[in-house]
Amino acid sequence: MSRLLIKGGRPLCGEIRIKAAKNAVLPILAASLLTKDPCEICDVPALADISNMLRIMQGLGTNCKREEDVLTVRSDDLTSYSVPTDLAKELRSSFFLLGPLLGRMRRAVVAYPGGCDIGVRPLDIHLKGLREMGVAIEESHGNIFCDGTRLRGADVALDFPSVGATENLMMAAALAEGTTRISNAAKEPEITDLQNFINAMGGKVGGAGSGKIVVEGRASLHGCKYTPIPDRIVAGTLLIAGATCGGDVCITNVVPEHLEPLLFKINKSACFLDVRSDKITLSCHGRPHHFDKLETQPYPGFPTDLQSQAMVMMSVAEGTSVIVENIFETRFRIVRELTKMGASITVKDRTAVVRGVKGLEGASVSAGDLRGGAALVIAGAKAEGYTTIDGARYIDRGYESIEKTFCALGADVKRLG
Repeated sequence: MSRLLIKGGRPLCGEIRIKAAKNAVLPILAASLLTKDPCEICDVPALADISNMLRIMQGLGTNCKREEDVLTVRSDDLTSYSVPTDLAKELRSSFFLLGPLLGRMRRAVVAYPGGCDIGVRPLDIHLKGLREMGVAIEESHGNIFCDGTRLRGADVALDFPSVGATENLMMAAALAEGTTRISNAAKEPEITDLQNFINAMGGKVGGAGSGKIVVEGRASLHGCKYTPIPDRIVAGTLLIAGATCGGDVCITNVVPEHLEPLLFKINKSACFLDVRSDKITLSCHGRPHHFDKLETQPYPGFPTDLQSQAMVMMSVAEGTSVIVENIFETRFRIVRELTKMGASITVKDRTAVVRGVKGLEGASVSAGDLRGGAALVIAGAKAEGYTTIDGARYIDRGYESIEKTFCALGADVKRLG
């Protein structure tokens, strides 16, 4: 099992360019199945989740080729509508393929997906919406069998603004007959990016970001060349790392608007921010101040994917912070690992009380999920002494060579095994 070894205690200084967002690239790759023409996706990072998605798509008959940071996807010879079970178990985002397969082939078989164990993520919202669009669905032996021969546009109201369900319905609707209206849709920037990609292929989607999305189905779509939005979670992780460890960190190729909830919090934590059109510079040369209260919410609220990293920052801040996790109920599993490093955190249900300490100490810890693993890298970079992190494979799902990124900022991080 791959591990990381970190010698902490160094301030972070340097500049990092952010690549395309994992959570934008994955649904865009899925949407490329909607056309027989080749699609070029640019600025794509080398991530385990993306590699797994490409393996799944290749198993369906898609030809995928990477040249440096550009992925070319050709789906003219799509031979299967059944997602291999063994691969689906490795990747939560395999479920994104349900919508485009129904749109393109009017059939889909998908196993219940895997991914990080960060809590219950029910798929009922996806399936309910597809049923309202005329899809017949049967669930048997861990598989979901979908018959989309009667797929059509419909008015769909989501019970919760699920990102995955919104994206699946958008993709299914892109080639469905008639108009689909999705109410209570997710508002994340990645939703708008998927809308823009489908439109670049000749689709007609509007309203992304407003909570109500309208998709006018097309008979066919064409290929395109597209660059997804930069990864706001990677950018936020590095800003939090700078605020936690101290120093001067500059990130480029970012959309500051996508980071507003985090920037608002950091602005109140004794850090200096210089925000430009596509560049953010953070300077912090003392202990950060605590957050009175941080609550995760769907976009445009504070993202759950940055909550673990923010907890590390608060664990060394002056004062006491309260964190409420409203999205995934097991995000607090990192608390046990941070406690090993000297953090003072008390958890009850979905609320954590974080009493800031002056410093952390190196320890042997384990990453149990993607964002928690990245948070432990920040903790290790801050702590005095050596920290080893087991389970680096989780971090590799969403961060390209995180050890190289942190070393570029002056940290001492090595990969073992």
